[in-house]
Amino acid sequence: MLQSYASPLERIWYYVFRILCGLILLFLIVPILVIMPLSFNSDSFLMYPMSGFSMRWYEEFFGSGVWRTALKNSMIISPLATLLAVALGTLASVGLVRANFRGKALLTSILISPMIVPVVIVGVAVYLVFSPLGLSGSYTGLILAHAVLGVPFVVITVTATLQGFDYNLIRAAASLGADPVTAFFKVTLPLVAPGVISGALFAFATSFDEVVVTLFLASPEQSTLPRQMFSGIRDNISPTIAAVATVLIATATLMLLLLEWMRRRNERLRTARP
Repeated sequence: MLQSYASPLERIWYYVFRILCGLILLFLIVPILVIMPLSFNSDSFLMYPMSGFSMRWYEEFFGSGVWRTALKNSMIISPLATLLAVALGTLASVGLVRANFRGKALLTSILISPMIVPVVIVGVAVYLVFSPLGLSGSYTGLILAHAVLGVPFVVITVTATLQGFDYNLIRAAASLGADPVTAFFKVTLPLVAPGVISGALFAFATSFDEVVVTLFLASPEQSTLPRQMFSGIRDNISPTIAAVATVLIATATLMLLLLEWMRRRNERLRTARP
């Protein structure tokens, strides 16, 4: 907020900085906004100006067997990979926060490395490991690979939530006769639920949007929505891809709104505590 006693130079920088941030945001978001109207174009080409309004590309998306199969595969792989990533990431976070041991920083770096290492390297490594095990070209292999990519997001969000956790609550539960498993589900998990849900949303978005690892592992029958879009762009650019992209953008926007709502709700709950 600009203070009333700010100097003229500070006032100029205040407005210049905000205009610059607005231009950068516009530069980043315009390519996304440009593709959305094209999904309602009646022409068979991705071009402006649009000759008319039509829902034919959405009808083709939801009516085509190829696209329906890709959507079905994504809706099978992404939720299961998210559940696995949440389970492993949450347990790993609890162990890392509560325990102190030599090599803790190294283990944390290994856990979050899939989000730092280039995804092409991850894809090659997963393919080389999964192929001898017979997991290449299977739903199990895809789910495991996508879960590996989602675990870092769960670890980061849950670990951040656990930083302010009061472990006296665990001791109180133990004094009342609760075993560690009961204390975890009755005390720890409800309190860190915002971090778990945030990590789950990030893991789901990562899995749902993943294409590189899928190209290495998936068989033709296991083509996901991003992979089908990649194939469509490579072989024949159809406005159906714009319709699919619009659906994905709307889904990502809803997830971000949900995350923001959860963040504000968590802040209100913290400030409301005595």
